Amino acid sequence: MSQVKNNKSYLSVIDNSQAPENFQPTPEIMGLWKAVYKQFRGEFGEAVFRSWLKPLSLQAFYHGTLEVSVPTRFMKDWIQTNYGPRILEMCIEKEDQISRLEIVVVQKSTPLDMDAETEKTSPAIKANANALAEELELSSPLDPRFKFENFVVGDSNALSHAAALRLVESKAMPFNPLFIYGGVGLGKTHLMHAIAWAIREHHPEKTVMYLSAEKFMFQFVKALRAKDTMAFKELFRSVDVLMIDDVQFISGKESTQEEFFHTFNALIDQNKQIIISADRSPNDIQGIDDRLRSRLSWGLVADIQPTNYELRLGILKAKREMLGVEMPDAVLEFLALKVTSNVRELEGALNRLAAHADISRTPLTLEATQHVLQDLLRSHDRRITIDEIQRRVSEHYNLKVSDMHSARRSRNVARPRQVAMYLAKQLTARSLPEIGRKFGGRDHTTVMHAVRKIEELMEEDASFAQDVDVLRRALTG
Repeated sequence: MSQVKNNKSYLSVIDNSQAPENFQPTPEIMGLWKAVYKQFRGEFGEAVFRSWLKPLSLQAFYHGTLEVSVPTRFMKDWIQTNYGPRILEMCIEKEDQISRLEIVVVQKSTPLDMDAETEKTSPAIKANANALAEELELSSPLDPRFKFENFVVGDSNALSHAAALRLVESKAMPFNPLFIYGGVGLGKTHLMHAIAWAIREHHPEKTVMYLSAEKFMFQFVKALRAKDTMAFKELFRSVDVLMIDDVQFISGKESTQEEFFHTFNALIDQNKQIIISADRSPNDIQGIDDRLRSRLSWGLVADIQPTNYELRLGILKAKREMLGVEMPDAVLEFLALKVTSNVRELEGALNRLAAHADISRTPLTLEATQHVLQDLLRSHDRRITIDEIQRRVSEHYNLKVSDMHSARRSRNVARPRQVAMYLAKQLTARSLPEIGRKFGGRDHTTVMHAVRKIEELMEEDASFAQDVDVLRRALTG
């Protein structure tokens, strides 16, 4: 505790609303902040200090509130959530007049330059910081949008998501390596970044290196040319968590595979965590050594399957909320039905619509959506079949495709079946008997009844008509 904590006169107590624009803290309060600031490295670790806490700058002290600033809103929210309570405790330990920590955004915030003092008092810490800074430059930057709280979970990615969470939350390593694979744009990179963010949050003392297999190869070749492979080996084998994205890139690269194999073994022997992603499973990657293929399969191999309608709709709703844009559910349902290739393309379509709405200042409708995305929708066009209609209608109403052929008569099955028959009549050249046969061998009169029933319901119920229209537009583009 501070030796002068009861001497309240030395603290600059001001009303923030009346504070002069260029408020200068008293030497005493500045000394208190410097003392706390110097403890950040030891308290939170070098990586956290350089990534988050170094920009903190003292602004004012008023009515028990210590006000500090950072240059961005994102940084403010992250520090406030993850480190704010402990920083406040550290301040109170030195001065019990402090009761609240206020973090504000000041773009031209000027933090304390503590590096000079640190170098004088602890050259070893400074040397370690420089080494870590070099490592962090090699490690690819993490996208702040790609975190667990922004990852929408569905049947297709539940296994990979659960494995990633368990790895982060477990004190011991439940599996090593964790190998995540899936097609382009299905969320592998999002999950990899989320793991890295969570490890840095829960285990700030650990050094996490995340990079692509391409960058790993580039650095290895660079070290070979510079005849400095020992530094390369020491760098990669000194990390606590090594994360390699798109490992299929080293297929056919024998020398890079050899070095990666030895790096892999060295880290496993040291009980360090390895996390890998690829576009296919280890057994399906051509052009890699059998020894490496075996190592990649040692731990848990988890796949991310193509998305279904429910997951795509959930992703779009989450994205809409994050963007803070007005967008009708009917538009999202249309996109979820129409853009089925991958999540990246799906989010790209939503971003285009949001930009169009912002620029044109007009509400988004299904017609506007089709106009804005006509090139994308055209690329998804295909010859409409009854099988496709049955699949899409089943997805939309959360049914099995087999329900389209079954004898079940319950309303929650019969009505979607009638919708599918109606769309088959409207969108294909098949005759009524042919359509009936595709729906479990039903008579053509059953199809006629279904068509009339759906037309009546669409006239009576605007919401139902819009629902059917969403399906039709999704099928026709």
